[in-house]
Formats: sequence, C-alpha cells, structure tokens
Amino acid sequence: MRHALKTFEINPTGLRCADFGCNVGGFTDCLLQQGAASVIAIDTGYGALAWKLRQDERVEVRERTNALHTDPPDSGVDLVVVDLGWTPQRYALQAAKRWLGPRGRIISLVKPHYELDEAQRRQELRSGRLDDAIAQEMLDQVLLGLGDLGLQSLGTTVSPIRGAKSGRGGNKGNREFLLLAECI
Repeated sequence: MRHALKTFEINPTGLRCADFGCNVGGFTDCLLQQGAASVIAIDTGYGALAWKLRQDERVEVRERTNALHTDPPDSGVDLVVVDLGWTPQRYALQAAKRWLGPRGRIISLVKPHYELDEAQRRQELRSGRLDDAIAQEMLDQVLLGLGDLGLQSLGTTVSPIRGAKSGRGGNKGNREFLLLAECI
C-alpha cells in the first residue's frame, strides 16, 4: 500500500477510508500510519485483524462481513483500498464504487489469476504460476472493463511484492498490480 500511495501521490491524511479484505490489517495499518482519520476494516474472516488495530479508536472492525454485500456509511468514504482473494475486479470495484463519497478514489490490488475463468485457470496455472505476460493481459482486460463500471483508471503500477503463494519448483508468486480508479 505504501508503494501505491507514493506512486499515485495520495496523501491519506484526514481521509475516511475502507479496507476491503483487511485480514491482519496491513493496508489498514499503513493508512493509519500515513494519517488516515478512520478506516472501516472489512473481512469475511474472524479474529485475524491485529490486536493493535482492533484497539485503535480510528478503526471500525467489520468481521464476518462480505465487502461485496455490506452497506457503506451514509456519507461514503474518501478512499477504498481492496485486497480480496478469489474475487474478480469487476465485482470488487463495483462494490468499492458504492462506498465512495464525492471525489472518492479506489486503490485495488489486482490479482490476475482471479481474473481467469476456470478453463483459463487450469491451462495457465499448470506450472503453478501465471506467466507475467498473461498477468499483464489480465490487467489490460480489467482496465478495458472499467468504463462499464462507471470508473476510470488514474494509473497502475506493478506491485513490488509478488503474490504470496510460491509455485511448484520454487517459482516466485504471481505478478500483481495496484490500480488507482475514480468515478467517471
């Protein structure tokens, strides 16, 4: 997240944020360290969010909650950050858009292997890792679909961290991307 904030020149100081797929709270913690006023930390899991963050008065914890189906606060938020497993961007971004207040933005971690359909996944992941060229094609497809969601890209960057899962034979994980988007 720090890489995205720096690359996209976003200063979260004073922003109301939501973290879709917070897990232990890496993105939440980063936003708070960078001055975010508040973070709504949402995850389908239970008990994973770090104790330090649970105790922070700036964090509203929503566990056992699917970010795709939960309601935003009445005034929306200024920034939604997204790191959802098993969820194609068309669903994640559509849900994040509902949470945006005026001039709100979305930073989403694009995991290209979740953009593949089942047949593509079987074909492309035989080596245990998605080829970087295919990963780029999946990002391009996500970008092409933004207009249908009423969103536009303000930039993308390659994540400095590859996907956590190692492939067979010690291959590095999949290439992932960070996407900055806003409403059209």
